[in-house]
Amino acid sequence: MTLSTAFTKLFGVRHPIASAPMGGSAGGALAAAVSRGGGLGLLGAGGGDPDWLARELPVVAGAGRPWGVGFQTWAVNGDAVEQALEYAPSAVMFSFGDPSPFVERVREAGAAVIIQVTDLEEAGQAVDLGADVIVAQGTESGGHGARDGRSTLPFVPVVVDLAEPVPVLAAGGIADGRGVAAALALGAAGALIGTRFQATAEALVDPSIATALVQGRGQDTERNRILDIARSSRWPSKYTARTLGHPYLEQWRGREAELAADPAKARLAYQADVARGDVPPLPVWASEAVDLVTDLPRAADLVADLAAGARSALDRAGGR
Repeated sequence: MTLSTAFTKLFGVRHPIASAPMGGSAGGALAAAVSRGGGLGLLGAGGGDPDWLARELPVVAGAGRPWGVGFQTWAVNGDAVEQALEYAPSAVMFSFGDPSPFVERVREAGAAVIIQVTDLEEAGQAVDLGADVIVAQGTESGGHGARDGRSTLPFVPVVVDLAEPVPVLAAGGIADGRGVAAALALGAAGALIGTRFQATAEALVDPSIATALVQGRGQDTERNRILDIARSSRWPSKYTARTLGHPYLEQWRGREAELAADPAKARLAYQADVARGDVPPLPVWASEAVDLVTDLPRAADLVADLAAGARSALDRAGGR
């Protein structure tokens, strides 16, 4: 049984599954593998570094399947969007910020506009901008998300009702076929999955991060701003990040204001700790569903497994 939804029909893909455009780690090989596997692979362009885009865009564009590129809206500029559009993506996704300066240009280029939202105000704006697809991200997600958002289960159906008939993808805490099935049961047209695809053979991550994901537990994840502050990241304070445990969380939990009082000092101290090997070079972004990450498969195989698991879960729920 093929799981046909408004999302699969819009992009001509086999499965209602998209890989999250995880900044830096969702490179061309990962996005291309997801697309070849029958999902929609999304390149994680972050703020749009031109050299990174020049290296990774040809890889995913050469796969010959529908694909897209995702940007951190607060950090990107028009030049990066134009660079991506030169490769004729099927979709451009904007997350975390106001995408209105870019929407019309993307639409003119013939690409679908995907907008990720973390609260109802953002969802309303996405509808008003005429988004072709809306991603409803719950707070279980790994990496950055709303500081004061809602969890996926109650958030997704509210966005589905608000956005109708625009297809909605569920995101946050989805890491196996049962999660995809749950997204469909909530009225979503599919699932956007991050952490599970970060732990694949094609992801651009250090082996230590892949190992940490396989060994990680959901109860060890924490949403915080501490690591953004210590690393002098410019992320807006509205968005915190869910990571696995980190020495700085233990050291600065509840003392964020003190850490932020002298950003230059905090950055130098963090860099010194990294140089000494006292802390890892990068945080391990991970969702609450990281317990379900137990291996490092090829991404195309993972897409097939997720789709098969979703079909089985829906059959069980239907009493088949």
